[in-house]
Amino acid sequence: VQLQASGGGLVQAGGSLRLSCAASGRTFTSYAMGWFRQAPGKEREFVAAVSRNGVGTYYAVSVKGRFTISRDNAKNTVSLQMTSLKPEDTAVYYCAAEDHTTSPVVVTTLLARYHYWGQGTLVTVSS
Repeated sequence: VQLQASGGGLVQAGGSLRLSCAASGRTFTSYAMGWFRQAPGKEREFVAAVSRNGVGTYYAVSVKGRFTISRDNAKNTVSLQMTSLKPEDTAVYYCAAEDHTTSPVVVTTLLARYHYWGQGTLVTVSS
């Protein structure tokens, strides 16, 4: 599967952005999807994940209640709606896909299980 992320940009603290990731190649419902981010000088970290059928979701504590992950299996896309953005949300955001999980409702937060990655999109939140 090939992944193309978009939607990053510069936003003031308290603002909102919506990231999108378009998938092509193998059947989209074969993959659970996740968003990760990497701030300068830091390791890549889990942000949110959605299960193959879109029912199961999971969020990092730092974004829970502010970010919402969703997927449209008819359009082969996964989105991350980000609200109440904070300067510490500044990072390159990556969408990723994993096909080890066979259950349609289970998600994984483990970076190592995601073998397919998009190119990243930069989100900058100014204070």
